[in-house]
Amino acid sequence: MKAIDRAVTRFCYKHPHFGIRNLMIWLVAGSGAIFLLGLMDTTGTLLSYIWFDPGLILRGQVWRLVTYLFMPTDSNIFLELISLYFYYFIGSSLERQWGTGRFTIYYLFGVLFNIVFGFVMYFVLRPSLGSLTGVAVGSVMNATYLNLSMFFAFASIWPDAQVLLFFFIPVKMKWLALLDAVFFGVSILTQMSLFPLNLLPLVAILNFFIFCSGNLKLNFRRDRGYARRRSQFRSAIHQVKNEEKLQGYRHKCSVCGRTDVSNPELEFRYCSKCQGYHCFCEDHINNHVHFTE
Repeated sequence: MKAIDRAVTRFCYKHPHFGIRNLMIWLVAGSGAIFLLGLMDTTGTLLSYIWFDPGLILRGQVWRLVTYLFMPTDSNIFLELISLYFYYFIGSSLERQWGTGRFTIYYLFGVLFNIVFGFVMYFVLRPSLGSLTGVAVGSVMNATYLNLSMFFAFASIWPDAQVLLFFFIPVKMKWLALLDAVFFGVSILTQMSLFPLNLLPLVAILNFFIFCSGNLKLNFRRDRGYARRRSQFRSAIHQVKNEEKLQGYRHKCSVCGRTDVSNPELEFRYCSKCQGYHCFCEDHINNHVHFTE
């Protein structure tokens, strides 16, 4: 995976103009248009011409390799609009962070994995389902899980970023990504009757692991470092409090050693830039070498 990631990075460096600029705008606009047209098409004729059907693709209807990405993900217009907004927000943020080329390749990888999965399922299920194989595959093939996988990528870069869920509930992206993971797991388990078609969510996150595994390791190390520093800070506080209790003072300057008992006229402050819990008198709070251990 690292080799693929490095190859993509080199490719984007050598071809700075590669990619589809504002890709998510095109995808969201197309999905919105198909959704609105679908509301007027009560017979379902429109959707029958754009969904993913490997059998019909092999007969020449190659546009289905792309148009299935615009299949509606929800029948409720309010939920559909919220979904499209979040897809645009997440996708455009990733494009600004990575660049147009890298984000385009990231999304195309996901599309490619979905297509390969669809054709594999077609040939695996064809002996048992016959002519219904294309319909069965097309019933589960859309861009829902592919678009939701972008939440994992976003959370791996900005885990503590806050978004407003349903426009009024503040949620950190790492918790939203965790909720997303639960949704993927539940989708797999509740659709066991469709096995192996229910494995599509796993396929949809392959591009995430290829492009973002390094961010996961970095976040894990950062969290461990934060926990270690917090533990050290609490130990320092406990040590200082015990010393103060034994000596009978509350504050002691870490530079000159004066305390609030020996010099009650002094004011004492704690330095936020020092590592640990260190107190300084008013003469040294802005005039000391910061502690690093």
